[in-house]
Amino acid sequence: MVELNVQQMLFEFIGGLGIFLFGIKAMGDGLQKSAGDKLRDILDRFTTNPLMGVLTGVVVTVLIQSSSGTTVLTVGLVSAGFMTLRQAIGVIMGANIGTTVTAFIIGIDIGEYALPILAIGSFLMFFFKNKKVHNLGQVFFGFGALFFGLELMSGGLKPLRTLEAFQELTVNMSSHPILGVIVGTVFTVIVQSSSATIGILQGLYAENLVDLNAALPILFGDNIGTTITALLAAIGATVTAKRAAATHVLFNLIGTAIFLIILGPFTKFIIYLQSSFALNEKMTIAFAHGIFNTSNTIIQLPFIGVLAFIVTKLIPGEDSIIEYKPKHLDPIFIEQSPAIALSQAKEEVIRMGQFAIRGLEESNKYLNTNLQKHSDTSMQLEDAINNLDRKITDYLILLSSTSLSGAESEKHSLLMDTVRDIERIGDHFENIIELVEYQLANKVKITDSAMNDLDEMFSLTVSTVQEAIEALNENSKEIAENVMKKEEKIDKMERKLRKQHILRLNEGICTGQSGIVFVDIISNLERIGDHAVNIAEAVLGERH
Repeated sequence: MVELNVQQMLFEFIGGLGIFLFGIKAMGDGLQKSAGDKLRDILDRFTTNPLMGVLTGVVVTVLIQSSSGTTVLTVGLVSAGFMTLRQAIGVIMGANIGTTVTAFIIGIDIGEYALPILAIGSFLMFFFKNKKVHNLGQVFFGFGALFFGLELMSGGLKPLRTLEAFQELTVNMSSHPILGVIVGTVFTVIVQSSSATIGILQGLYAENLVDLNAALPILFGDNIGTTITALLAAIGATVTAKRAAATHVLFNLIGTAIFLIILGPFTKFIIYLQSSFALNEKMTIAFAHGIFNTSNTIIQLPFIGVLAFIVTKLIPGEDSIIEYKPKHLDPIFIEQSPAIALSQAKEEVIRMGQFAIRGLEESNKYLNTNLQKHSDTSMQLEDAINNLDRKITDYLILLSSTSLSGAESEKHSLLMDTVRDIERIGDHFENIIELVEYQLANKVKITDSAMNDLDEMFSLTVSTVQEAIEALNENSKEIAENVMKKEEKIDKMERKLRKQHILRLNEGICTGQSGIVFVDIISNLERIGDHAVNIAEAVLGERH
């Protein structure tokens, strides 16, 4: 009988936790889609100063219902060069405040209505084709699943009150707050969701399984544990991204240290709030969580520079950040001096071309080494190219409305065409990355001889693109002519390699699947060569 109870308790708890986590994810996804999925733009645009960063962190975390999610997004943006370390620290602080919203939602305690809410969400998702209604249904479904999971977890936790070992642990946590912090940290590291562990804590406190003296240190530990997701996201990322993740840990460690020092007065303050406003147990924990994170942010916000200095010392090294943002597109020149504006636009196009060359090199490294870091760098570079494509095109469109001379108009057209060609080069090396991912996922073996052929064609293609960008930069017809010759070599090589592939296929040396990968890669390289020629033709004035 005891075994059955233990099994039932374990199954209810684990099942409830699974449903809760799924509910948080579904609700966050629904809210994110309803918001138009422009979170990266929000983070990029509104983090001009630390205070705005905090507010943006709060808003984004409320939208995706995950401080870890916001921090991971921030780490990605820092890694990509969209955001400085100081801006990122503000967002991370805001994320900690935003995540408390989930605890307040749980504090409303409408568990008995969880199943009808789930049903409404399912009805909206399955019987309506309208995207907005579908997203709203996903929010309702996630909301209901969150409460249903909590109810199951609470049911599973109730028998713990009869376990002597659990009673001893809670007594020890009340007497030794650091033990509570460790328990909260470890559990959140395992679950990887502070919202879930705080939800469980709210359930434990509501069932009188832990007292407030034990609950508050666990709460502090939950906030430390949630930083593990950002730390995992920063593995293999840039030095600045690692510093951003380290800041998240440092921020919560400092906050916990401060609140452990004032634990006695803080506990009395929470008890006062609970009695004065007749808060239920779950809402009491929600208020404690909210006050902890908000106070922690207010205390540490003036010291963002100090935090940045500390993590820079802790994680030394230079960073090779890919800077997405344009460096040369100053709108002042459009009205004042269109000639200077054109030169500035050209500088930015050259920079965009350098990204394309590096992205092509990284995709070749990914093919040869299968190391994820090369794929990630390539995709970041492709992102940077797309961003510059939009920004340069917008700048050139504004410039076209001014009075340009005949020569300036020609230069303007050349830049517009070149931007399009470089953007397409980015698309083609992205295709190559996807082909390598297909090769890895399906365990497709490419023969050594085929790999040597690919390396040779990659090398020729990279040097052709390099010379095309150089021809544009120096306005050199000689280098442009050389690009034309090299592209002819690429075309001949592509035809030759296709024939060699057919021979290998006929001899049974390679498989059909490896053939698909091989042929598609050389096809993408040949098209990259075409775009390099387009740039060279524009320099030569032969393009129509």
